[in-house]
Amino acid sequence: MDNLTIFTEFVLMDISSSQELEILRGLMFLVIYLGVLAGNLLTIIIIVMDSSLHFPMYFFIGNLSLIDFGFISVIIPKSIMNSLIGSKLISVKACAAQTFLYISFGSTEIFFLVVMSYDRYVAICHPLHYGLTVTPRLCTQVAGVSWAGGLVSSAVHTGTMFRLPFTVSNVIHQFFCDVPQVLSISSQEVQFAEFVTLAIIACIVLLWTVILFSSYIHIFSAVLQMRSAEARNKALSTCSPR
Repeated sequence: MDNLTIFTEFVLMDISSSQELEILRGLMFLVIYLGVLAGNLLTIIIIVMDSSLHFPMYFFIGNLSLIDFGFISVIIPKSIMNSLIGSKLISVKACAAQTFLYISFGSTEIFFLVVMSYDRYVAICHPLHYGLTVTPRLCTQVAGVSWAGGLVSSAVHTGTMFRLPFTVSNVIHQFFCDVPQVLSISSQEVQFAEFVTLAIIACIVLLWTVILFSSYIHIFSAVLQMRSAEARNKALSTCSPR
């Protein structure tokens, strides 16, 4: 135990061995990042400011834009900074925070996609009951549950992966704290605990996936029964999450 090395920092992988190419990559990522941020912010602002868009579908789209805004902000800024200053290090605490937020936004997005599939199912298959079923209060509640579900799922995963110190290696073969890479350098006890956690989460995700596909199967069946081509195109255009 006296010779055991406990790592407090991780070494991330370089995409290129040339510092000039790393700087170029950082600048390219910065331009793309700013463009994506601007697009998502513009979407959110338009939905909030335009009262004609204050409907459940656009409420959920606004939440997805907010998720995408946070999703890319978890990984890209640190990667850009590392490329520009020539650093490859990230602390264990920063890696844990990055992992927590990354999983949280990803899990929350899955919840919202399932909720949106149900919203479109009610709107297309039961349009007369839509106003009574999908109420503003229900939208707020399911949005809160979706965000809370993402946080809980992320807390379980992150707590499992970072509950023990890293002593095997501190090299991550990725330019961010990728979950499989972090697991590969964790202890066997952590790997086993995460395997059990993933098995439980996989069952839950499978249930959500069944609900998602079931909703869209009913939607497409209802759309195919529409006689008007214009009505079919209009109905299908509302099924995209973007």
